[in-house]
Amino acid sequence: MLDLAILWDWIAFAVRWLHVITAMAWIGASFFFIALDLGLRKAPDMPAGVYGEEWQVHGGGFYHIQKYLVAPENMPEHLIWHKWQSYITWVSGAALLMIVYWVGGELYLLDPTKADLALWQGIVISGGSLTIGWLAYDAMCKSCLSDHPTVLMLLLFALLVVMSWGYNQIFTGRAALLHLGAFTATIMTANVFFQIMPNQRIVVADLKAGRTPDAKYGKIAKVRSTHNNYLTLPVVFLMLSNHYPLSFGTQYAWIIASLIFLTGVTIRHYFNTLHATGMGPHWTWGVTVILMLIVAWLSTYPGGETWEEADARSLTPYEQRFASADGFDAAYDAVRGNCSMCHAREPVWGSLHWAPKGVYLETPGDVARHADQIYLQAGVSHAMPPPNAVQMDSAARAEIVAWVRNARAGG
Repeated sequence: MLDLAILWDWIAFAVRWLHVITAMAWIGASFFFIALDLGLRKAPDMPAGVYGEEWQVHGGGFYHIQKYLVAPENMPEHLIWHKWQSYITWVSGAALLMIVYWVGGELYLLDPTKADLALWQGIVISGGSLTIGWLAYDAMCKSCLSDHPTVLMLLLFALLVVMSWGYNQIFTGRAALLHLGAFTATIMTANVFFQIMPNQRIVVADLKAGRTPDAKYGKIAKVRSTHNNYLTLPVVFLMLSNHYPLSFGTQYAWIIASLIFLTGVTIRHYFNTLHATGMGPHWTWGVTVILMLIVAWLSTYPGGETWEEADARSLTPYEQRFASADGFDAAYDAVRGNCSMCHAREPVWGSLHWAPKGVYLETPGDVARHADQIYLQAGVSHAMPPPNAVQMDSAARAEIVAWVRNARAGG
């Protein structure tokens, strides 16, 4: 019979893989069309209504691309819509958030040292907060601020900073950064679903009806698409941030996330200008380097619990179940002897300065809190510890498996 924990981990893997594939397709399409739009050139023999054209070579062939500023005179028979990449990226990302941070909320979502919340309250905040950004951003875009794009972008950045701070007052560091990424990605997908696609449908309907489409719909879609383009790189970083404890395992994680948004803007500004003019502003790289140095400096001030606080903090009922299960002492000794040299608040193995992924496995409380991960990584699989670091014997792995299964069986 297949272990439920193993099956659940493979389900999470499948959803994560779907999310990665569709995100790559969405980001690739976004970057391509922005670069294409900025690289359009005028030509003397262009058809009526064509704003610009571009020649490209790829895969052994030449491509001749023309853009109509509003729409062609007649509806094309073959029209490709770029929308599903965005939709499936968001849906799969939302599903992954539920799997990791809702179902696994007691471990990954809530930080009782920051806020005393029940799991259901954390889930409500997690899901409900994702809509706030879109509503505020959409209201700003539809206001008189739409005529002042720089001010609009500054206000959007201010909103993101506030949300970054807010998430870090409630959630664990890794959950806070992930939610900020989901918050931003929700704005991006909502741009596609509520603005870009409906406006394009209006243009298509006008063409089919023989009416001349209004240019304002294309203008609105282009503005939202440009905003998405500048938000993409920070979102990618935030979605990967759980692999880098230096980004989330500090009291300044909310500032680090905010500065990462600025680096995304400077990098995209360089490439967008390069595509438009043939030469990017080199000062953007200097600014990016300075911002990253500030981020690295901030990361040297780790926040979180001290050794004493970790064991003093009460375990959740789910975690207590593992701490009191038969075989815990033997499993704890196995983990301490094979894992804690790396997964310590002050690692002693090699050149490590921080525990991998911010996971501590020193105290009994640490081990109980990470029971499921220990079971999957060092019990039923040999993923950890790395064989070039520690040769963990089969007896120690068997003790971990027996302990976790006893806890799940109520023993």
